[in-house]
Amino acid sequence: MSVAEREAVELQETVVKIKPVSKATKGGRKRSFSALVVVGDRGGKVGLGFGKANEVPMAIEKGIKDAKKSMIQVELRGNTIPHTIIGRYGAATVFMKPASQGTGVIAGSTVRAVVEAAGIKDVLTKSRGSANPVNLVKATMNGLGNLRSKKAVERLRGVKV
Repeated sequence: MSVAEREAVELQETVVKIKPVSKATKGGRKRSFSALVVVGDRGGKVGLGFGKANEVPMAIEKGIKDAKKSMIQVELRGNTIPHTIIGRYGAATVFMKPASQGTGVIAGSTVRAVVEAAGIKDVLTKSRGSANPVNLVKATMNGLGNLRSKKAVERLRGVKV
C-alpha cells in the first residue's frame, strides 16, 4: 500500500453542512450544492474544506480534497488542549477550555466535528456571535492553530516557565 493510500485510510471525514445553492439565469434556475467538510487523523492533524458542485457527492469529494490540502497540526496535552484559547473568525467566537479526564467533548455540532477530528476527547467549548457553520469551523480552526505547548512557549521566550 502506498503512502497516499495509507494516509487516506487513517483520515476521518465529517460532513458539517451541505447547502443547496440556486443561481437565477436567463434559462431558469441553476441548482448546485456546497459542502463544508472536516478531515482529521484523530491524532492532532485537522483540516477544513469547502467544495461546490452540481451534485452532492461531487461537492463532498471536492471538500475532502480541499480539507486534506489545508491540514494543520494541533498541540495536544494528553486527551485535551494545553491551555484556554479563544478562536475568532468574522463575527464568530469560539472559547475552548481544557477539561479533566472523562469529561468528554462539550460542544455544539459544528465545533464538535472539528475538535473530534483533531483527536481531542476532553474539552469545554462555548460559541458566541455568529452561528454560521462556515465561520464557526474557521474560528475553531483559528483557535486550535494558536495553541502552544509549554516547551514551545519556553523556546519562544527563551526562559523556563
